[in-house]
Amino acid sequence: MAWGTVTLVYLAQAVAQTLRITLPTLVDAASGRLQAERSDARLEQWSRSLIQFARIELTVNGREHIPEQEALVVMSNHQSHYDIPVLYQSLGLRLRMVAKTELFRIPLWGEAMRRVGMIEVDRSDPVAARRSLQHARGELARGTSIWIAPEGTRSPSGRLGEFKKGGFHLAQDVGARILPVTIDGTRRVLPAKAYHVEPGQAVRVTVHPPVATSADVSIDELVQKVRQIIESAL
Repeated sequence: MAWGTVTLVYLAQAVAQTLRITLPTLVDAASGRLQAERSDARLEQWSRSLIQFARIELTVNGREHIPEQEALVVMSNHQSHYDIPVLYQSLGLRLRMVAKTELFRIPLWGEAMRRVGMIEVDRSDPVAARRSLQHARGELARGTSIWIAPEGTRSPSGRLGEFKKGGFHLAQDVGARILPVTIDGTRRVLPAKAYHVEPGQAVRVTVHPPVATSADVSIDELVQKVRQIIESAL
């Protein structure tokens, strides 16, 4: 099939799987029956279906570095929209993400994201962005790990971009450790700002040992250390 046809097939499948978890989530929220465990199960099912349908050959190294029963600030590079399902399948954590406000404007899906604890960040409004990090603190306190892509957007070249500091302030403020993760290969499935899907690609995820945060370590030092760790497996 031509690239355009292939992409339409995968887009239709992604929309169908997204609606499959969105609608029951909204129903549960409206009836007061929404539970974190149900949301976790739906996100696991959603991410698994997307990876299987795209025939992604996923390899995960370093799972032994993921501590049990500890809320972490997960930081990774960002190559593709497929990073999100890949992370859910790789880490096995109760994980919520910090995402740009545009995603929350998608009908139904945006509201479902809010209901399950995803963190909305308006990058054009620093005041609103700080309020969003307060929400993230609450999720961490409840034992939920938070994923942040410190580059702030997908890399068009696959090379690691500059890191923003908001997630590092969050981790240091609440005393959470940072879990660095390197994703390699999702760009070959669906590059940033591209409109074609290439199924059957190999994707490798490397989970690194957690990095401790404390007031004794400067934010600039944390940024440099985590960036070097993530880049080491690219």
